Amino acid sequence: MRVILVTGGAGFIGCNFIKYFLEADNEAIIINYDKLTYAGDYTHIKDLEGHGRYYFVRGDIATSQVKKIIRECDPDYVVNFAAESHVDRSISDPMIFGQSNIMGTLNLLECLREFWSIEGKGTIPREKRFLQISTDEVYGSLCFADDPVTEESHIQPNSPYSASKAAADLLVRAYARTYQFPVLITRCCNNYGPYQNEEKFIPACIKRALNNEPLAIYGDGSNIREWIHVRDHCTAIAKVLFSGELGEVYNVGSGEEVSNSAMAAMILRQLGKPEDAVIKVADRPGHDWRYALNSNKVKTKLGWECQYGLEEGIRDTVQWYRENQ
Repeated sequence: MRVILVTGGAGFIGCNFIKYFLEADNEAIIINYDKLTYAGDYTHIKDLEGHGRYYFVRGDIATSQVKKIIRECDPDYVVNFAAESHVDRSISDPMIFGQSNIMGTLNLLECLREFWSIEGKGTIPREKRFLQISTDEVYGSLCFADDPVTEESHIQPNSPYSASKAAADLLVRAYARTYQFPVLITRCCNNYGPYQNEEKFIPACIKRALNNEPLAIYGDGSNIREWIHVRDHCTAIAKVLFSGELGEVYNVGSGEEVSNSAMAAMILRQLGKPEDAVIKVADRPGHDWRYALNSNKVKTKLGWECQYGLEEGIRDTVQWYRENQ
């Protein structure tokens, strides 16, 4: 049975991936390694207690405990979701993002390199795979007329968060080139869906609307994001993990771009609230205007496609938060 070590599996995307994968695969064992911060909530994965192919270990990827966990679980695959991810928090406290996103990734890579090299007696077995979960924000901001970015586009991060993720991506690339370490990278657009922390835009809007409070929008609300349902992201991760070409980067996007104002209006409409129930607040420092991905590579090379349209996905997400707030 193949063993998959998932770091950050109590977070939003990580917990959704674990739940999806345990349903989709009847044989793999999953080890969930998470330090349980405010965003890594154990209640997200509490329902998996007692599952015969799932185990949870509390810990931090930036500590020496990683070596012990790797020795004990002997993973065939590692999927690194573990990261601080909120842009506003990175602006107010960037040091945490450097420690977790950069040094944590470096520590994980080095511990795995050491263990897998010993197992392979000097060389890393090619069947091993390390997948770094990154973000479209590493590419920086686009103008309205710009084409969506490809995997070959320049990395131009504009926030401490996106810079820390870009640095982690470059470390992953360096390990591939220097040590022939078996890596893959995915860069996804903005996710939405069940279990997302309420500090994020969509769940924050849903919560405020359910409480009959106005939705808060940065600046004039014209900033544009590409949105994907987290379940679609999870299916792409599985495709890349098992079928992607080692050393490659894969963009993962839906192609559905909307402004923050339009997204707020969609949520209000789904809840039967007045679409003008919004307030504009002071803009975020260095707020990127638009993100958009060209995802042709993962579609043509790996045969992946989105299953959720944006309206349908938001409707299901609104209903989930209605039932789980």
